[in-house]
Amino acid sequence: MVVKKPRVVIIGAGMAGLTAANKLYTATGFKELFELCVVEGGTRIGGRINTSEFGGDRIEMGATWIHGIGDSPIHKIAQEINSLESEQPWECMDGFLDEPTTIAEGGFELQPSIVDPVMNLFKNLMDYAQGKLSLTEGSAKSEVDRYKLAAKASKISTSNGGYGKLSLGSFLRQGLDAYWVSVKEQEELKGYGNWSRKLLEEAIFAMNENTQRTYTSAGDLLTLDYSAESEYIMFPGEEITIAKGYLSIIEALASVLPPGLIQLGRKVTKIEWQPERHQGMDVANGYDSRPVKLHFCDGSVISADHVIITVSLGVLKAAIRDDSGMFSPPLPSFKAEAITRLGFGVVNKLFLQLNPTSGIKHGDVNRFPFLQMFFHQPESEYRLKKIPWWIRRTASLCPIYNNSSVLLSWFAGEEALELESLKDEEIISGASTTISSFLSYSNTEMNSSSHKLCNGNVNSVENSHGNEVKFSKVLKSQWGTDPLFLGSYSYVTVGSSGDDLDIMAEPLPKDSSSEPAALPPLQILFAGEATHRTHYSTTHGAYFSGLREANRLLQHYHCLGV
Repeated sequence: MVVKKPRVVIIGAGMAGLTAANKLYTATGFKELFELCVVEGGTRIGGRINTSEFGGDRIEMGATWIHGIGDSPIHKIAQEINSLESEQPWECMDGFLDEPTTIAEGGFELQPSIVDPVMNLFKNLMDYAQGKLSLTEGSAKSEVDRYKLAAKASKISTSNGGYGKLSLGSFLRQGLDAYWVSVKEQEELKGYGNWSRKLLEEAIFAMNENTQRTYTSAGDLLTLDYSAESEYIMFPGEEITIAKGYLSIIEALASVLPPGLIQLGRKVTKIEWQPERHQGMDVANGYDSRPVKLHFCDGSVISADHVIITVSLGVLKAAIRDDSGMFSPPLPSFKAEAITRLGFGVVNKLFLQLNPTSGIKHGDVNRFPFLQMFFHQPESEYRLKKIPWWIRRTASLCPIYNNSSVLLSWFAGEEALELESLKDEEIISGASTTISSFLSYSNTEMNSSSHKLCNGNVNSVENSHGNEVKFSKVLKSQWGTDPLFLGSYSYVTVGSSGDDLDIMAEPLPKDSSSEPAALPPLQILFAGEATHRTHYSTTHGAYFSGLREANRLLQHYHCLGV
């Protein structure tokens, strides 16, 4: 009698799926243990990793950074495959640009003496929320002490005596309010366009909040759970990009797999599984068929003993919300409720090719600066109507590396979705109008009060070829409307918790080995960044989750550690 090999089907050829496939296939001495295949609904591998080119530079449409090189498995792979060096210029090849030029709506450049205190306040509030900063009683002998006390003053208790119902956005705003209380009342400086000192500080704080939205994918920080911030783990060391592109990591994982193991254009439409025993099962002598059946958009069907699902949380949410019948029978309530509670946001990148005729002069150098932009808040009557709403929560626009003519801006939430719906011409027009308005003022339009805030250094960024900054072409990511993703990455919402991330990782059906007639075990396993409690939203979180599920199967078949 020929013993049937267990068939493992992995849905999704992104970081989690290919890591699992790589591990299962390369487990020493057990390459013939499984009948293995990876099915991918799209026409490429990589998932939310998508390296591309724009303006002659290598760019990332999706995952961009190795978040801390210490202990990062992604960094280790990049080193092993010599992917950290390239002759072709690449995005952020010289790291994070420093010394930003900070300009407020209306064209007023701000000096560090105005910007830095609020920037430091925000950083310290985030460090406190993330458990990096411990507060002690005492007088505010220095500015840093004052920020710490402001953070402490923002602490409130909820009805259950803790932070369980507090959002990060609420915590941050309480910190800002406490900061204003903790310092002497600022003189309302008039004559600085339409800006008072307090309005400037609020706009600077809002810019930091908008940057945090892109970090977390939460469209509104009021939906982001405070307590989960301290559970999130960051790797030590610098953050870098990958010279040969993030896709080189994916290609390295896939390179060991034999031809045909990865099947592209195979979109799964239904997953049938067996959550309970039914008539006709023969537990003693095995089952007539494998317990899971995958139905594809072309009408074909594959049966499997084990399926590892690595689709995005956005796709799972849609399946639950729309009652699409993707799972038959539906997922149990504990799993569906975790999927519903967790957050999954949209973050998009916008690349703009600067027209050579724009001739931006930054100081004594003809290049575009790292531009930080502060906008009037929605309720302000001083908002320039010519600036489109979708660009008003954009924190910055900067070259992807020093002297590059390719500029990059990040969008989150509603603005990110709006960006996806706009035509290239609309984006170019809106960006050109906005940036031109920020760089068009001259010293003669400022009165003496303005110079008090600017320290006499106004308009150090000039357009040497007229007032209009022009762009020749654009490229944008569209993660929100792509049906294979429906968003970018996960976050923990108010009302959810890290426990839901653990629930996401639980296989189905639940362990029934103690029952006299157990169900086929490990029918559906879940991997992906949204299934990792401490590294969610990251590529290394997806990597760890793929290893976890591969090892779960290897342990089940008693071949772990070989």
